[in-house]
Amino acid sequence: MGHSFGKCYDPTGARYGIPTFPWRYAPDGFATRRQLRAKGLRPGGQPVAAQLLRPRYRRGPLVAHLYRIDLAKPVRPMTSRKWGALALAMLARRTCPACRITYSYCIPTSLGTCVPCAYPGPQGPEGSN
Repeated sequence: MGHSFGKCYDPTGARYGIPTFPWRYAPDGFATRRQLRAKGLRPGGQPVAAQLLRPRYRRGPLVAHLYRIDLAKPVRPMTSRKWGALALAMLARRTCPACRITYSYCIPTSLGTCVPCAYPGPQGPEGSN
């Protein structure tokens, strides 16, 4: 058993307060939020049941919280109002605030506008002479 494995292995919760396991060694019956979502489930208000630790050098360890699968609830279905709000939000992300043109891609947040508005002037190889 390696040194870092021993630091991360605390199934009783004596050291960290909740059961702790090394990365990729979670026991059956536990899942992260993403794993629950992939199964069509959500934590449903339950507390964190355990955690995974992955030691990193020069920084603190990575922590993944685990939830019990048997206490998880099904994901709530999207309502028509939520679908509409999501569609409007995506439309706003694709519309340039300067020229009001709607593109088929999301406007880069680093620019704040579409590329032609962010870099006005001649574009292309013929304008670089």
